Amino acid sequence: MADAVVIGAGPNGLVAANLLADAGWSVTVLEEQPEPGGAVRHDHGVHPDYASDLFSSFYPLAAASPVVSGLGLEEHGLRWSHAPHVVAHPLSDGRCAILDRDVGVTAASLDAFAPGDGDAWRRLHAMWDRLRPDLLDALFTPFPPVRSGLRLAVRLRGTGGLRMARTLVLPVRRMAEEEFRGEGGGLLLAGNALHADLAPEAAGSGGFGWLMSMLGQTYGFPVPVGGAGALTDALVRRLESRGGAVRCGRRVERVVVRGGRAVAVRLADGETVPAGRAVLADVSVPALYGELVAPEDLPRQLQSDLERFQWDFATFKVDWALDGPVPWKCEQAAGAGTVHLADGLDELTRFAAQLAMGRVPDRPFSLFGQMTTSDPTRSPEGTESAWAYTHVPHRVVGDAGDDGLTGSWDKDEQERMADRVEAHVERFAPGFRDRIRARRILAPPTLQSLDRNLHGGAINGGTTAMHQQLFFRPAPGTGRPETPVKGLYLASAGAHPGGGVHGAPGANAARAALRPSFAPGLAAAQRLLAHRDRTGRRQPDRGGRPDRGGRPA
Repeated sequence: MADAVVIGAGPNGLVAANLLADAGWSVTVLEEQPEPGGAVRHDHGVHPDYASDLFSSFYPLAAASPVVSGLGLEEHGLRWSHAPHVVAHPLSDGRCAILDRDVGVTAASLDAFAPGDGDAWRRLHAMWDRLRPDLLDALFTPFPPVRSGLRLAVRLRGTGGLRMARTLVLPVRRMAEEEFRGEGGGLLLAGNALHADLAPEAAGSGGFGWLMSMLGQTYGFPVPVGGAGALTDALVRRLESRGGAVRCGRRVERVVVRGGRAVAVRLADGETVPAGRAVLADVSVPALYGELVAPEDLPRQLQSDLERFQWDFATFKVDWALDGPVPWKCEQAAGAGTVHLADGLDELTRFAAQLAMGRVPDRPFSLFGQMTTSDPTRSPEGTESAWAYTHVPHRVVGDAGDDGLTGSWDKDEQERMADRVEAHVERFAPGFRDRIRARRILAPPTLQSLDRNLHGGAINGGTTAMHQQLFFRPAPGTGRPETPVKGLYLASAGAHPGGGVHGAPGANAARAALRPSFAPGLAAAQRLLAHRDRTGRRQPDRGGRPDRGGRPA
């Protein structure tokens, strides 16, 4: 019998398994897909000579994460590579904002839009330098981050206190208006905010865009040499070197609960895999509480809260094998690993508004990845392994374009949407289509079939909006990896701090499993959840004291 069973061999599940194995636990990881990795995988499915990442590609959060760096994955074969520039945001008139690891290069790029904007960027970067240690500590540790939060509060006072806090909760459009005279700075911030599902007018999008931009400024957007799966391979090798096991092609259908404690999991083929100490679930929140755990083992209030759970945008992705470099109008874009494609901030707002109305965007803002530019091993010399992804509504009520797309995503609709994405790239790189040797389409249903956590192509484990973050993630009053079932821990991006390949949800779940008595408020939270009746009302705990207060946990 393993001490711990981990459901899902995505990065969070593998990080959790490694930390448990480091503590001397025996660990079995069960993965539904035929290979590990979750959304960190690559293949040669577009063209035999081209390595193509299936899902995620660039890993600034992994580079910044003390969780990932602490695993020493370089000792297990992982190597990182960088493009010459981090991000480019070209405009159709040939101007281009550049994010580079050299702050001077970034500043010069923004000064080309408006003199003085380079100094404005340096001020934002100086603020990042002062806040970075405690901000990252708060981001990557369990919620609430008491010590790092206190230190961060002290540092905030030194950077303007409430005024700085106000800046970070601004919509990115307003932040750009206050900080810059030209368009360039706002383009970098807004494009990076849309790495999540934060529109330019969304509260907090300025802070998220600033965070992603500064991560890129400091750490770059590195990629694993050889393909995204090299990161997964290193995690698996490390785990196996410590006695852990990864079993693929093993779908978990139920968490077995006895006496209010998770004691095993049951597989689709009927096998039961016991867990001596804990079960950690690197699965989406609706899957854990709506499928894997029986309703009778959950408080009704939690089930009610999860009816309001909000996914992030659905995703539509196209992979290409190109027989030459992308012919960008803006030459600087040729050196960027990531290219943001929208013709100005207003076009980003238009794109987000169409999504909000349930319409497939006619000018789909795209994140474009130049993988051979980032890592020359990805394809033959002189060629480019590339991809672009955009977002579409989960429930399509209409098409903002002329193709009559309905969201059925059958073969015909996939081809028409892929053509639309390519036409959008052509606006910034005339002749792009002439360089396509082969392409592959990954529509929302395809993404979900390759990784069940990517519901409808949602890639962040739930919206990044403020109403589903911190103690609202995944439901009001939660925010930690503990669940109402003893010995069961949420280890996926559905838990704080959310999406991105940084390992924090997995690490937080492992720490909670190893040291439950040290989790602040855990005992009280478990009593509160475990002793509610099925109408959601609170009951006296085992000590006979009434549970006070009327708010759900």
